[in-house]
Amino acid sequence: MLPFDDEELKTPVENILEKVRPQLALDGGDVTLIGINKGKVYVRLEGACNGCTSSVTTLKYGIERALKIELHPDIEIVNVPHGMEKQWKNL
Repeated sequence: MLPFDDEELKTPVENILEKVRPQLALDGGDVTLIGINKGKVYVRLEGACNGCTSSVTTLKYGIERALKIELHPDIEIVNVPHGMEKQWKNL
C-alpha cells in the first residue's frame, strides 16, 4: 500500500519521466503519462520506443526502476498500447 494517493503521485511521476526522456530521445523515443490508478503508472511509449523489442526492458529496468528508487518500491508501470488510451484503467 502506497502512503500517498494517485493525485499526489502525478507531479513526482511527471518529474521522473522528464529525467528519463533524454535517454529515450537518444534512440528516437519518448514516453507519455496516460494516468495513475492505485499506484500503477500507465504510460505509452512513443516514437522508436513504440514496438521496439527492447521496450519491456526500457519500461521495467529504466522507467519503473527510476520510479521505485525515487518514489516508492511498490510502484508499478503499465504500458498502454496505442489505441487503448480510453481503456487504460482496465489494463
